[in-house]
Amino acid sequence: MRSENGDPGAGRPAEGLSPEEIQALGFEAALERLEDVVRRLESGDVPLEVAIDLYREGVLLARRCDELLTAVEQKVTVLLEEAPGLWVERPFGGAER
Repeated sequence: MRSENGDPGAGRPAEGLSPEEIQALGFEAALERLEDVVRRLESGDVPLEVAIDLYREGVLLARRCDELLTAVEQKVTVLLEEAPGLWVERPFGGAER
């Protein structure tokens, strides 16, 4: 992200991620970064403007994690034993009998 003066970090914390960078993250990387953001916010040792930027980044990271989990959940199939020796596949979430 570049500002009008050419500063690539304008509008986000120095080590913060842009929305585009967040969209490129896998689940583990997004979750790790989200945990780091939460730790920093909970510490209370960040100035208000940085805290606001961290909060925004955290929201985007949480959405990314949810998006990735939803995609995986749609792919997961649960095997259920309907009767002895009779196994059927059901979509995850529809596994209740």
